[in-house]
Amino acid sequence: MAIPIVVMGVSGSGKSTVGAALAQRLRVPFADADDFHPPANIAKMSAGHALDDDDRHPWLESIGQWLARNPDGGVMSCSALKRAYRDQLRRHCPDIEFLHLVGSVDTIGRRQASRPGHFMPAALLESQFQTLEPLESDERGLAIEVDQSIDAIVEKYVSTTGSATAEEDR
Repeated sequence: MAIPIVVMGVSGSGKSTVGAALAQRLRVPFADADDFHPPANIAKMSAGHALDDDDRHPWLESIGQWLARNPDGGVMSCSALKRAYRDQLRRHCPDIEFLHLVGSVDTIGRRQASRPGHFMPAALLESQFQTLEPLESDERGLAIEVDQSIDAIVEKYVSTTGSATAEEDR
């Protein structure tokens, strides 16, 4: 049986692309946390303003509820930049695992620049790196560099975490 997985990282790290590929590989539902933002959050980010914790709380509650509705496996792409945010998600779904997509500011900036029209402006990238709290040793998850193909990232995650066993059980 699979478990819910959150593909996390700063904007432009490839969360949605990797998350969708991982969900397809594991044959589980996929959701993008961007789709859970209320209109006020999108307007705030589009205007070049970073969200604060009050803005994020109801958004994270919605994401946590989705994860809890998919206890047998699902993949959510979500920045989950702070430990407190990940703790909030775990309150809904204690067994979630995190796949943290990591890369340098330059690498992520180049990736972000290739996404015209996305509501997160590149100017907020630095604030995302300042906010980021990497996974701690007591958090269930894995960090993987983004400077490789999507298939390589998914394969490394599946082979390292044993998710291949869950895939074969389906």
